[in-house]
Amino acid sequence: MPKGKILIVDDEEDILTLLAYNLQKEGYRTVGVKTGEAALQLVEEENPDLIILDLMLPEIDGLEVCRILKSNEKTSAIPIIMLTAKGEEADIVVGLEMGADDYVTKPFSPRVLSARVKALLRRKTTEPIPEEIIKVEDLIIDTGRHLVTVKGNHISLTSTEFNLLQFLAQHRGRVFTRNQLLDNIWKGEAFVIDRTVDVHIRSLRKKLGDAADLIETVRGVGYRLKG
Repeated sequence: MPKGKILIVDDEEDILTLLAYNLQKEGYRTVGVKTGEAALQLVEEENPDLIILDLMLPEIDGLEVCRILKSNEKTSAIPIIMLTAKGEEADIVVGLEMGADDYVTKPFSPRVLSARVKALLRRKTTEPIPEEIIKVEDLIIDTGRHLVTVKGNHISLTSTEFNLLQFLAQHRGRVFTRNQLLDNIWKGEAFVIDRTVDVHIRSLRKKLGDAADLIETVRGVGYRLKG
């Protein structure tokens, strides 16, 4: 039985072939396209379980494709892994702000990407958390409905960002090192580095706006949510 269907979007034929070959060996079904327009058309037709999306695409780039998919209620829950040749933190943060769930920089190891795919699909199928409302000043986290609001305004977060914010909120006042956050949010996944935590924290703060200062950096240690 196939593990799931993955849409691969990259304008380089060799990348499409490499990813399809390796993912099919892992038991996934794959569909590959070279443009953002084709990706947007195929998403509703194919209903993939996950999308691997290159940022540097002709005409409609990957960031715009991500924004469109994440703003559509029918496709917003599909996990997206960005592929970027740039590797610059600013570009990665923009992608995360658009709603991407994870990123891999080129050149990449197919083994690394496969691990990221498995991790995201595993998180997607995790049992829902019992309903609970967490309120910290103007920030409200509804874990049962997977909703976050600041001063009554809905904040759109990726599943990773939500899990990170929820974890900090459930342990507010306590400082966690990057490694502790990796262990608790990424569950010790291979190939995930501590810089990943910093990138997600930065993106999370931008999205939280007026509530951004609730997430405090404890120099030389890690992060905490104000208690």
